[in-house]
Amino acid sequence: MTTSTAPDPAPVSAWAPFRNRVFLFIWLAVLVSNTGTWVRDVASGWLMTELSPSPLLVSMVQAATTLPVFLLSLPAGALADIVDRRRLLIGVQAGLLLVALALTTTAHLGLMTPWLLLALILVAGAGAALAGPAFQAIIPEIVGKAELRPAVALNSLGINVSRAIGPALGGLIVATAGVAAAYLFDALSYLVVIAVFVWWRRMPAPADLPPEAFLPAMRAGLRYAAGSADLKRVLLRAATFFLFGSAYWALLPLIARERLNADATTYGILLAAIGAGAVSGALLMPRLRLPGAMLVLAGSLTTAATTAALALVQLPWIAGLLLFVAGGAWIAVLTNLNVTAQSVLPNWVRARGLAIYLMVFFGAMTAGSAIWGSVAQALSIQVALLIAAAGGGLAALIVARLVALPAGTPDLTPSMHWPEPAQAGPVAGDRGPVLVTITYRIDPADRQAFLHAIQPLARIRRRDGAFGWRVLEDAEDPGRFEEIFFAASWLEHLRHHRRVTLSDVAHQERVAGFHRGTEPPVVRHLLGAPHPRDHGRPAPIGDHTH
Repeated sequence: MTTSTAPDPAPVSAWAPFRNRVFLFIWLAVLVSNTGTWVRDVASGWLMTELSPSPLLVSMVQAATTLPVFLLSLPAGALADIVDRRRLLIGVQAGLLLVALALTTTAHLGLMTPWLLLALILVAGAGAALAGPAFQAIIPEIVGKAELRPAVALNSLGINVSRAIGPALGGLIVATAGVAAAYLFDALSYLVVIAVFVWWRRMPAPADLPPEAFLPAMRAGLRYAAGSADLKRVLLRAATFFLFGSAYWALLPLIARERLNADATTYGILLAAIGAGAVSGALLMPRLRLPGAMLVLAGSLTTAATTAALALVQLPWIAGLLLFVAGGAWIAVLTNLNVTAQSVLPNWVRARGLAIYLMVFFGAMTAGSAIWGSVAQALSIQVALLIAAAGGGLAALIVARLVALPAGTPDLTPSMHWPEPAQAGPVAGDRGPVLVTITYRIDPADRQAFLHAIQPLARIRRRDGAFGWRVLEDAEDPGRFEEIFFAASWLEHLRHHRRVTLSDVAHQERVAGFHRGTEPPVVRHLLGAPHPRDHGRPAPIGDHTH
């Protein structure tokens, strides 16, 4: 066992977060914006089929949407953790407004080409990449822990309500008023989001330490993801599902045009069927009261089955029914993976952790889009869908067996149980490196049990910012052990103090329980001595107990 968990809070109403006015207004604004995005995506997918019949280029429309999220999510997450998230979101929405106006203008003037379309979609995808981690990270600070699960579910519901409305509306606008009008609708939707975020007065949490710098913040996010066993399980399950589940998304414009002989309106209705199924699934899930892992497996297998069925049907109404089922399966997987990712991340690294989750999500979608588009071009649409269905079903069974999703909710509240390091005088924040040593006295009979118990601390220390972790035994004094680890600077070690959670305390108490002596284990901090030319003097070493 690597993390202690607290019982999940008592269930609250699925609609409880709507009592929070800020959450409600942001939810409605994002609903409008996402509807505009779906209108834009329908227009882009259909426009590309007119500009080029190539299956690879058509599938690259989705790849161009998802690739920037894969590439930029981690920098976006670092930004969202170190700057004001509200201001970041306002700036990004303003940039997306300009991109939508550029799409409108080029489409209206007849200047659009396949590569220009892909380039503008890439820029819009970059905006989505910058906004995604910040938006997801503000949900817990708006609603609180007790309402996090229903809030995430409502967020997914809103996304899929827009998915139900947007494609049908997009198909209608494209069929009646043209592609340029669809892009203009998208542009106007961003004004709603900007207005709501300007209205919201976010109260940033007080901080007693300066914010992290950009590049170190990115490294800290990657380090945390590498050290969090719970997050890694979520990421693996997400990558496996979205790689194969992306097939019908990427090929749907061609399925509609070539296999179903449908027009833009029918294509929009097919996309709306996915959204309607997702909305129905989101409303049904709270009533099922099934474990999240079971819903993820069921959703993965259902996605594989519907993908295979889509390869065989040629009637639009049957395809619509299959896509309705696929939408319900999609939301079951997406919501439960998202909630699990949210619940295993502490606040200090939440945006970066969610950015890595989004990077895996969209990276798998991007790779899947390119793979299934290439297979469809080399073989056929039907063969590509059948291969994706078989691979997705097999992968779902294997990972469900080997990679269990985290059960329960770890208590990630900062424990603050490490006292501030003792020091004779002020220490500069950039002074380093810092060597931390913890001395234990262990009875010979407890030696193996102690060494076994202390190993999980290696992952916890490294995850929160330490490096060079070791356990050393005194050759001259058997039974005296030194746990050592480094921090890059004094400031980084102070941040380490604030990153220890209540979930980590149990591991540390278990290790400390093996210590024998009248005093607790002694902790020392050794600072890197300055170079003589710096004319500085090392600060005295301080002792305290963790």
